[in-house]
Amino acid sequence: MPTIHRLPDLLINQIAAGEVVERPAAALKELLENSLDAGARALEVELQAGGIKQLKVTDDGSGIERDELALALSRHATSKIATLEDLERVATLGFRGEALASIAAVSHLTILSRTPECRHAWRLEAHGGQFGPPEPASGTTGTSVDVRDLYFNIPARRKFLRSEATELAHCDEAVRRAALARPDVAVALQHNSRAQLRLPRQAPAERVRAVLGDAFADALLPLDETSAGVRLWGFVAGPTFSRAARDLQYFFVNGRYVRDRLIAHAIRQAFHDVLHHERHPAYVLFLDIEPARVDVNVHPTKIEVRFRDPRAVHQLVFHALGRRLAQTRAGASAAANEPAPATFSRAPAPLAYALGAPRQGVISLPAREAEGFYQTLFGAPPQVPMPAALTSASEAPPLGFALAQLSGIYVLAQNQYGLVIVDMHAAHERIMYERLKAALDGNRVPTQQLLIPATLVAGGVEAAAVAECGDTLALLGFDMAPLSPTTVVVRAIPAPLQDADPVSLARDVLRELAEFGATRVLTERRDEMLATMACHAAVRANRTLTITEMNALLRDMEATERSGQCNHGRPTWTQISLAELDRLFLRGQ
Repeated sequence: MPTIHRLPDLLINQIAAGEVVERPAAALKELLENSLDAGARALEVELQAGGIKQLKVTDDGSGIERDELALALSRHATSKIATLEDLERVATLGFRGEALASIAAVSHLTILSRTPECRHAWRLEAHGGQFGPPEPASGTTGTSVDVRDLYFNIPARRKFLRSEATELAHCDEAVRRAALARPDVAVALQHNSRAQLRLPRQAPAERVRAVLGDAFADALLPLDETSAGVRLWGFVAGPTFSRAARDLQYFFVNGRYVRDRLIAHAIRQAFHDVLHHERHPAYVLFLDIEPARVDVNVHPTKIEVRFRDPRAVHQLVFHALGRRLAQTRAGASAAANEPAPATFSRAPAPLAYALGAPRQGVISLPAREAEGFYQTLFGAPPQVPMPAALTSASEAPPLGFALAQLSGIYVLAQNQYGLVIVDMHAAHERIMYERLKAALDGNRVPTQQLLIPATLVAGGVEAAAVAECGDTLALLGFDMAPLSPTTVVVRAIPAPLQDADPVSLARDVLRELAEFGATRVLTERRDEMLATMACHAAVRANRTLTITEMNALLRDMEATERSGQCNHGRPTWTQISLAELDRLFLRGQ
């Protein structure tokens, strides 16, 4: 019969290493956190063979006293917490006292440290968890931890490590996360004696650009909101800079990089109607919260957290991002993101426009009251010669002035940067969607009575929905009534959708009500319902628009929130700069 016995300390540390130090990057993360907790203002990371052969972290922090070096390599020895109360309000990155002991148990480790008060440094060497007394050494203030031959004494674990390139990529990511979390700390990384990264102390926006690149930084929208003592700040990329993978998503809670399902859900919800379902948002966000309101002791690698009031945090993230994304409008970022009009010296060309004016007001689209008026307003465009009047490009609004329509799908316009191309259906769909949302937020969508009521043949469930959900239909702007068990009359539809086909529109709304019920349609299914309704009213492909109508669409886009993307997250417009056109035609070469 097996008997219960106590495991040796070395075996305990090796077991812990399997949880805490699963690969070189995990050991690197722990060392970086220790350095930051020690008040480091500069970090240097040296790697050999992706960190498998050597992993060294040097900092200029407070250092470790001689008599505490051996204690630092002991399991559950830490300077960061002392009581249960401390554990419940952890303000440091590390706190368990496991990392150094675990790393030392599976490597050849040398720790060299000097405090500001000490005349020289002290060195302590450990081999597979065994170590002797500290020895005097030369060194500057701070600590250097040199880890060599990781898992040399556990071959079974070592064989599970990946290639040098893969392990290096994970180490590089660990360094970048630390660099993003603390832009006030200088960071340097070298691999196989070659420099990989060198960052001075920087402002947060400068650090994001240096770590993640110009393209990402140029798409960022700054964010800073506080609610109930919780602050959310940082940068979120506009929906047009979406990703096929979740590779540019960085979220920090009190400076700690975390992957949290609650946070991920809130962010995804904020992007749900501006981002295509197959794409992922990009962001670098920081949540500052009282330590007692978040539990960081829920995962061996400390990458997960648990909030005391998860709903409040979810709502802050969701609403803060939603408000920030709502501020984006088509054309609003052109001046900031587009390059100069040309790569060689040239005065901007004058902007020609037809049937429009530089200060043209918004014209509702579409608008009709009778068939004759419809033919007048939306019939074939009259053959009017281009006016002789020209205006300076600098006077153009963000999306410029309409020039023509292409294939009945795209509107072509000219602004000070060059050519603007607009997907007219996608753009108008977003405009109608936002108008419906605003109307419903005001408690009721206005109705438009039909001159001739429409009837539709409905299934029994759909006909029953008309009788049961009359109040909901009224809120959505409909006036319907059952004529028979299989027939419904539609007397009025939402005023913003007055040119939609009433039968098709009513059928889709009744289908939603029959499947999900009135309560869900007005809560969790609200945006999907309104998006479906907006699609019915948006101008269709092959619909001929006059120049006046095209300009009205452009002005509406500029005035509408989130108009850079349609309701499905696809872009509504794109800009082709004069410089790009010049390159296409080899001008200036």
